[in-house]
Amino acid sequence: MSRIGEKAITLPKDVTVTIQERELEVKGPKGTLKTPIPQGISFKLDGDDLRAERTSDDLAALHGLARALANNAIIGVTKGFTTQMDVVGVGYKADVQSKKIVFSLGYSHPIEFLLPEGVEARAERLTTKSNIQQYQTTLTLASIDKQKLGQVAAEMHQLRKPDAYKGKGIRYTGVAIKLKPGKTGK
Repeated sequence: MSRIGEKAITLPKDVTVTIQERELEVKGPKGTLKTPIPQGISFKLDGDDLRAERTSDDLAALHGLARALANNAIIGVTKGFTTQMDVVGVGYKADVQSKKIVFSLGYSHPIEFLLPEGVEARAERLTTKSNIQQYQTTLTLASIDKQKLGQVAAEMHQLRKPDAYKGKGIRYTGVAIKLKPGKTGK
């Protein structure tokens, strides 16, 4: 039994949902998103509630998935999503230039990372909370599409994964780095 799929989604006042054959279109103050509806799953509007229904118990996983995708679309068009990435290392930096980010990551050349449509970035230089004064660049990525935002963050992370010994590279903010055995991290 899908527990997620059974939950109703309460629609905010400024959100409109259009149910089509294989697609759910969600319009809100931040934009419009379209979410696919898997085969065997249907959506029904019941006043201010949106409910997902399935044709058989074999579709329990898709039932929960469809409901979660619809909920993410509703949150995206009302609040939006943000992710923060840290660029850590001596000489490592990131400069946001309109629709691209130029990284200096210790390679012999700068890396230009093009941002897809609907993803925005902002860079800030922050001081770390250690005894030694170090600077790191924190990138704040924002979008209404949660999947696209996660994909962009993953692609940035792949440009220079954090080093296992010193932690230099591009990492997700707030994620602890696992050091190799025998190292203290200092």
